[in-house]
Amino acid sequence: MSRTPGRRRTRTAALLALVDGGFTLLGAAAAGWLALLTVQRIASGGLRDWWLVAVLWLLLAYLLLPRLHGLLTRVYVPDYFIGRTRTYEGLLGDPVNAAVLGTTEDLHSAMTRGGWQLADELGFRSGLRTVTSTLARRTYATAPVSPLFLFGRSQDLTYQQEVQGSPARRHHVRFWRTPPGWRLPGGARVDWVAAGTYDRRVGLSAFTLQVTHKIDVDTDAERDHLVATVLAGSPEARVRTLRHFSSGYHSRNGGGDAIRTDGHLPVLDLADVVDEERADPGVPPPDWHGLAAPALALLAAVRDTGASNRDHRPLSLYLGHLLVVLRLLLTAAVGAAGAAAEVIGPERAAPWLPQPAELVPWQSAPAPPLVLLGGAVAAWLAVAAASQLAFAGSSAARLLVLVAALGDVVVLLTATTAGGGGLVPLAATTALVLDLGVLVTLSAGDARDFTLRTRLRTRLRTPGRRPRTPGGAPGGAPEGASGQA
Repeated sequence: MSRTPGRRRTRTAALLALVDGGFTLLGAAAAGWLALLTVQRIASGGLRDWWLVAVLWLLLAYLLLPRLHGLLTRVYVPDYFIGRTRTYEGLLGDPVNAAVLGTTEDLHSAMTRGGWQLADELGFRSGLRTVTSTLARRTYATAPVSPLFLFGRSQDLTYQQEVQGSPARRHHVRFWRTPPGWRLPGGARVDWVAAGTYDRRVGLSAFTLQVTHKIDVDTDAERDHLVATVLAGSPEARVRTLRHFSSGYHSRNGGGDAIRTDGHLPVLDLADVVDEERADPGVPPPDWHGLAAPALALLAAVRDTGASNRDHRPLSLYLGHLLVVLRLLLTAAVGAAGAAAEVIGPERAAPWLPQPAELVPWQSAPAPPLVLLGGAVAAWLAVAAASQLAFAGSSAARLLVLVAALGDVVVLLTATTAGGGGLVPLAATTALVLDLGVLVTLSAGDARDFTLRTRLRTRLRTPGRRPRTPGGAPGGAPEGASGQA
């Protein structure tokens, strides 16, 4: 009996998830190894190796600790609804402290009339603008927020209110559409659940050491602020409170910030909220089914603009491709230094030009020949080309880049330990950090899912390909399509 396309796609996704898990596990182990070597170098070098402190922080905050949390939380954090969101690493995030009855148009109308702005999606351009706005203390009223997860996915919509034009302080609330037929514990039906918190400053996460917003401990105050602003902007909205929806508790979110809540859950009923721009008492009631399409298109356009990404390409794919390009540039710089030293001699090289012996891991060995350096540049040119294909959605190219990065990590760590007594010079350390970053970003689940979606779209759009039924006969559902949206 032949397998259905849906089952084949599920098995492919499961196999790729297993392969990516292996890459992330090996990357975490290599990051730990490099962190130990870095600590050794800091201990022996003193203040003259101050830059290694930054390297150690990058290794811990963005490579090692997130991977360890991701592996451990799969074991001990429940994967069902407990009234708490989860971070990308799987840590318990902000509490679910509000719910909504209403359509997407109802929610958008009520939030905008309450003085809230739809936040940009987190993409490369919006992320860069967030960093520059924070450093320059410039306003960014629609700045993106980090993803939190519920029902196995990140938030569907995010609204915020900037405070005094500061990108470091803001009211913000994330919304998730509930799955079809899903009900709250206790049986109440809602269309959306929300998690609202107040960002008070920028700081470091206590669990991963990453740069993040620190929230105010009183999450109930933000919940009450959300309800008050919606009711002020839309008096026709109604609210009822599910008292003691959860036990009142003190806890911490995924960034290590203390949170406190009484456990009550307000449910906003927005069924009677009408967009005033479309309401006209002199004409028959509007065709809400017809109006839904442009409203959803507007929301999709705003989200798409915020992400700077019409294909909904994940941020991890942007970062991975950028790291590959930086790795190529570093290899080219090493090759240029080697060529200059070979042609004009190390003693006549420009003072600012690093010598090859300082740039490669073989500290006690002579500088590698130009043939080896040229081969390394050519190899990373090929990897960069494969990375471009992965950026476009090629799953095979993504795996090829991961294999190349892992091989480079093994070679560099082995040569470093064998030839340099465990002390890592500047360029080798930088190369290892870039390689590990490639492993972590391109093996992420959202990068894998993007390539699988792109592959499916390509198969469906291929000229001459006829839709097939699960049994293989033409004329049924498209190949690779499942029964679920």
